Amino acid sequence: MRDRRRTAAGAPTVAQRGALVRAARAARSAAYAPYSGFAVGAAVLTASGAVVAGCNVENASYGLSVCAERVAVQRAVAEGHRALVAVAVASGPAAAPPCGACRQVLLEFGVRTVLVDRPGRAPRVLALRTLLGQPFEPAALQRRLP
Repeated sequence: MRDRRRTAAGAPTVAQRGALVRAARAARSAAYAPYSGFAVGAAVLTASGAVVAGCNVENASYGLSVCAERVAVQRAVAEGHRALVAVAVASGPAAAPPCGACRQVLLEFGVRTVLVDRPGRAPRVLALRTLLGQPFEPAALQRRLP
């Protein structure tokens, strides 16, 4: 039987949360982090229920490194998904939420719920809007100066 319990309106079910965290943990093992040693995995839940994962990919030119969350979003978009619901982030013992750039990208595709994996404990559940504060939204591009 499918678990239809939700934690809040539009939030992933308990079963979906578990699948997201497991996918993020698995993606973390593929991270390419030779410079920082900080391996991160992420997984996004699409509106259609698909789970798409990604890992961080570092570069010797640090500015060209890409966070796991953005890799997961880019993979989802490349697979045809445009509406995302949630993201899980797994970074090992140092539980870390998405960075500011990732938060902005996640907002662009509709993510509302952020799950931060905490090994040995339940994931921390956060609202993306709370993390982001005052985002730059697509509607701002419609405004023109007089």
